[in-house]
Amino acid sequence: MYVQELKKLKELRQKSLHVVFKQQDIRLNSLTPLYTKVQYPKNQAIDNTMEILIGLLIIAIGAFCQSSCYVPINKIKDWSWESYWVVQGVFAWLILPFLGAMLAVPSGHSFFELFDGYGFNVAMTMLFGVLWGVGGLTFGLSMRYLGVALGQSIALGTCAGLGTIMGPVLLNIFFPEMDALSSLTFSVILGVVVTLLGIAIIGVAGSMKAASLSEEEKKAAVKDFNFPKGLAIALLAGFMSGCFNVGLAFGSDIHFGSFTPDMYKTLPATFLVTLGGFITNAIYCFYQNTKNHTWSDYKNQEVWSNNILYCALAGALWYSQFFGLSLGKGFLTESPTLMTLSFCILMALNVVFSNVWGIILKEWKGCSKKTISVLIVGIIVLIISSFLPQLI
Repeated sequence: MYVQELKKLKELRQKSLHVVFKQQDIRLNSLTPLYTKVQYPKNQAIDNTMEILIGLLIIAIGAFCQSSCYVPINKIKDWSWESYWVVQGVFAWLILPFLGAMLAVPSGHSFFELFDGYGFNVAMTMLFGVLWGVGGLTFGLSMRYLGVALGQSIALGTCAGLGTIMGPVLLNIFFPEMDALSSLTFSVILGVVVTLLGIAIIGVAGSMKAASLSEEEKKAAVKDFNFPKGLAIALLAGFMSGCFNVGLAFGSDIHFGSFTPDMYKTLPATFLVTLGGFITNAIYCFYQNTKNHTWSDYKNQEVWSNNILYCALAGALWYSQFFGLSLGKGFLTESPTLMTLSFCILMALNVVFSNVWGIILKEWKGCSKKTISVLIVGIIVLIISSFLPQLI
């Protein structure tokens, strides 16, 4: 039975069709929407609600970890930006995503079997990973000029909105039989709009901050603070970073079907996206190592153990967001709206927690009570955006 079912699955992969697994039966729907809503008896409503809450909580924990990943980076000593950025990337974009993807491989199968019959999807997933890598590079620059709170807010807000919408749109172009556009329901669009509203409010708080602070206060909070330049870079970073979710959409079928638990199904695609991103970042960082004559950073044995430790910690915290996203989506399977919005929710919560860290790190020091109030309103709107679509 096991062998016959796996053989059927491989045949369906080659035809680029969707397979719906229910209990031990395999039912084929050639025009299945991206996410199919299942009707349950009323006595299961409470259980489904609890699963949704657990899924959102897991995503929130991942978002908190990601927003904390820049804290250990501050502990890195005597290394240039390009050196510690690529080293933490080895952990964040290679080692940990690979280990995560291995969780999707059932016993008795190899990692490379994941990609059988998925050549085009693998290529597209990695391509959007390469594009996302560009966003990752400019993402760091946005925080350099705007600070952790404001930089992450603008970049992640743009990423959340475009990333959620671009995935189904591009999937519909290449695989119209999937009817991916049907996932962009009113509730989904509303969730994106409310998220962008929260981001806009935080952006207003940022502009108020820029207008109220003296040059000395700006430098004290963020050394290279430059709002116009930082805003342009953050918007570019957000647009390119949205390619991450597009890559996840193209790689959504790269798993072993019913033999891969729901909570692990996104992890192989995550690895392919981060692999593409690592290529982009490694090329740029090694170029900077050559240009700035900083190859000697890697030979500095006095700080090696300290820097490797904190780079590994930063990488683990960063990867936690997408590991948590995959685990959380495993609990959201009965809510097509939240499945589609899960990436947007993750980005919104990243903004919430990054601003909390911004307050802790005194990046908003010296701002008026009015500015802080606007910031708090923006955070509240973002929190509401995480669950509002489910109530519609």
